[in-house]
Amino acid sequence: GFGAWQLNNALWGGPDEKTSIRLVQAALAFGCNFFDVAPGYGDGAGETLLGEALRERREDAVICTKFGHGGPGGEDFSIAGLHASLEGSLRRLRTDYVDVLLLHNPPPALLDGNKAEDLYAELEGLQRAGRVRAFGASVDLARDLQRLAETTSSQAAEVLFNAFLQDTRRAFPAARDNALGLVAKVPLDSGWLSGNYDENSHFDGIRDRWSKEDIARRAALIEKFRKLLPEGMSVTHAALRFILSHRDITTVIPGAKSEAQLEDNLKAAANPLPADCVTAIHQFWQHEIADSPLPW
Repeated sequence: GFGAWQLNNALWGGPDEKTSIRLVQAALAFGCNFFDVAPGYGDGAGETLLGEALRERREDAVICTKFGHGGPGGEDFSIAGLHASLEGSLRRLRTDYVDVLLLHNPPPALLDGNKAEDLYAELEGLQRAGRVRAFGASVDLARDLQRLAETTSSQAAEVLFNAFLQDTRRAFPAARDNALGLVAKVPLDSGWLSGNYDENSHFDGIRDRWSKEDIARRAALIEKFRKLLPEGMSVTHAALRFILSHRDITTVIPGAKSEAQLEDNLKAAANPLPADCVTAIHQFWQHEIADSPLPW
């Protein structure tokens, strides 16, 4: 998978237009076929650049986009907002359908199919019309994933899941029982699980949300995480392999700002993480983080 939030996105210090297009095309060449984007990524630039890069290879790509949050019109989960957002996405992506359409971190009530019947009925209609092949939501917590799985006709969900943020794993059985494919988002904990940050790191832009205490705690946790890994394995590869070791995860969507970073991310899929290491990371989260969750 390929996270496209960074494409020509000044908020994330992303690559320019030409580099962004080359990255997407390189991803395809390396065998990556799942691309995650949203209308609000780069104020539409993410979808526009993805559409340009894939215009000759549309059938080779699985495109996941979203609606309702952070788009040009602000937050709008209404049925009218759904149609307006999807039409804008299709135009920018240069396609007449999307493979996956997700509610973008909606209010909890919209994850309950008993309370949002009209919205899910509309999504089912778009699916029957061939405009959307699968639909669901992007969620951060187990309780939200469980509600989506058990009360809606969704077929997909994007879940906040990495070695530091494992709460959603509690609801993986519900997703499995209801045939919900899972995409792991924020797989490298916004860069911490790349192993490139420590207690002296300084952040600006969207990452300045972390307090000094948050930075110190994550830095300490990274050092403990390193000690759990097989000798010679990078933090990045271990973090991605940990996610992919869960049979309920369909794909994972790290971002990349260079071709070298992209290639390294994709290499993580080549070998599995030993089962004892996966268990150790589960226990690490349970002992160190579960009772005092890290802020995203």
